[in-house]
Parts: sequence; C-alpha cells; structure tokens
Amino acid sequence: MIRSCLIASALLIVAAAPSRAQDAAAGEKDFMVCRACHQIGPGAKIAVGPVLNGVVGRKAGTYPGYQYSPANKDSGIVWTPEELDKYLTNPQAVVPHTKMIFPGLKDEQKRKDVIAYLEQFSEDGTKKN
Repeated sequence: MIRSCLIASALLIVAAAPSRAQDAAAGEKDFMVCRACHQIGPGAKIAVGPVLNGVVGRKAGTYPGYQYSPANKDSGIVWTPEELDKYLTNPQAVVPHTKMIFPGLKDEQKRKDVIAYLEQFSEDGTKKN
C-alpha cells in the first residue's frame, strides 16, 4: 500500500512539473531547419525569407527590402513570443496565403527554444547582453 502511494506521488510530481525552460542553445540547433530560408546574426542577408535579426517585437511584413506577401504585410501581427509560437506551429493557419510554405514546428519545446534563440538578436544582428 505504501509502495503504491509512493509511486502515485512520484507520478503526480513528474506530471505536475513544468516543461523545461526555453533553451537558446537548443534553439540554435532547432533553427537549422529555418536556415534554408532565413539568416540571422551579424552579416545576415535576405534569402528566400527575410532576415530575422530583431524579429521579436517587430511588426510582421516590415523588414526593409524583403518582398512580403500582402497577407503578411496586412496581418497586423507584432512578433511577440506568443505570436511566434502560434505562427511557428502552423504558419498558413495564422497568416493564410503567406509565402512561407514551412509546415510548422509541431514540438512545443522546440518552438520555445527557437524563440529563445531568436530573442537573443538585436536588429543589427548582435547578441543582446
């Protein structure tokens, strides 16, 4: 009986524990799938997609020199971590007719980690302190 209670208690503690925190180093690895279209960091240039320096807090469709779809430019979205999480889950569902054909990151922890990685970069591509 005591053993069963201990096992049940342990399971409840594990189930109630929060998921691991955002990990920018893991996010850098997970960002590799994004690198096919996006650059970030010092010297980043427009590729298939816009540069992602300073993306967190930026209004959607506003990176200078990139030709966005009308859907993205007119979305009214500001890329907060919460909006990025929704978008990275399924870009087409959040901004129908966006040019971004990426199917999304379905793993919640990977999305959190990628967002933590993105949050490190200022508009000029330097890492924030």
